[in-house]
Amino acid sequence: MKTVTTVGFIGSGNIGRTLARLAVGAGHRVVLSNSRGPETLADTVEELGPRASAATSEEAAAAGDLVVVAVPLNAFPHLPAVPLAGKTVIDTCNYGPERDGHIPELDDNSRTSSELLSRYVPDALIVKAFNNIFFRHLLALPRPAGAADRSFLPIAGDSAPAKAAVTAFIDSIGYGVVDAGSLADSWRQETGTPVWGTPYGPYSNENGQPAGEGAIRAALATATR
Repeated sequence: MKTVTTVGFIGSGNIGRTLARLAVGAGHRVVLSNSRGPETLADTVEELGPRASAATSEEAAAAGDLVVVAVPLNAFPHLPAVPLAGKTVIDTCNYGPERDGHIPELDDNSRTSSELLSRYVPDALIVKAFNNIFFRHLLALPRPAGAADRSFLPIAGDSAPAKAAVTAFIDSIGYGVVDAGSLADSWRQETGTPVWGTPYGPYSNENGQPAGEGAIRAALATATR
């Protein structure tokens, strides 16, 4: 029997809403939040149906068995650290200096963006995932387990149990997983690396193209800093 999970969302933009849609389709419950208040998510909740609800970010963090963080990096200082303590947190975020401002330790590669996140939620179990795929491709490419054209996604993290929980969730929504190492290794899937976007096809093709385990492993292996 498949375990039904409650997934909390801090940030409900393109990636957040897409993951919520896939999660609901897989039988999970979702609790959405954003920086503008639960009432602004009424249409999204109505569209997603009875397994979806909206809340504050603190409430979404508290409700989730898994919590997805999908916000700009400049919002990290405002994350609800206390309710995230001990939680498995999926970090979908990408660094964009033009949006986030320059962050010296990311510019000089002394820290990854996921390691930066851990500074603000030090007691969370962070797993980097979903940051390397265009949201339209994420929606279009799920396939059943065992399908020849199933796509894979890289994950990175320091907690084996958290990685296992995220792997199970990703499997439930139609993707396989390639373990890309620790949070310190997560630079291999950050913006501009070979595994970022490219394996799943150009943005102009909204249906994407399947990217199997071998393609994702090869892309990770060729990443350079």
